[in-house]
Amino acid sequence: MMSQKVVLLGAGGHAKSCIDIIEQTGLFEIVGLLGKVNEIGIEISGYKVIGSDSDLPRLNKEIKYAINCIGGIGSQQLRKKITDNAKLVGFEFPKLVSPHALVSRNAYIGEGTMVFHGAIINSGAYIAEGCIINTNALIEHDVKIERFTHISTRVTINGNASIGASSFLGSGSIIKEGICIGEECLVGMGTIVRKDLSNGTKYVG
Repeated sequence: MMSQKVVLLGAGGHAKSCIDIIEQTGLFEIVGLLGKVNEIGIEISGYKVIGSDSDLPRLNKEIKYAINCIGGIGSQQLRKKITDNAKLVGFEFPKLVSPHALVSRNAYIGEGTMVFHGAIINSGAYIAEGCIINTNALIEHDVKIERFTHISTRVTINGNASIGASSFLGSGSIIKEGICIGEECLVGMGTIVRKDLSNGTKYVG
């Protein structure tokens, strides 16, 4: 199958990890990255920053796909805003799964979500649009993760737990089975969550 052209949104450190996955899938040809105006011309992992957000309408005339490569430590609002703006212009956001991840055929992964190396997503899991499932994360059976949530490296989410939209789970955190975490929550690195968290909670153990 011929690879499709794609533009990457964001030119920070997270973009390097995204590029690695994109290259390994072989599904897309990276045309370049969009970043801040002062980043235009620099290279990230061999690809140039070719413009900023203002160039989206021009690029969409020739390029159908975009991938959000902005990291989401803490707030997820910037990632969501940039994706929404690009979709208004006409871009589509494919889901991307590392060839080194294990994803059940009975799991659902939404558009624009990226699953990184070593992640495991088990049967019945539901992962909505625009999520980051980072390196070595474990998403157990029947877990539900809502839009634009960032699951960091080595997070463990046990069966039947649910994570609300635009939340952030720090590296190595563990979510007990059946727990419900609300929208826009922040769970600190290494924290064990044994109780439900309401919307907007910052929980660091």
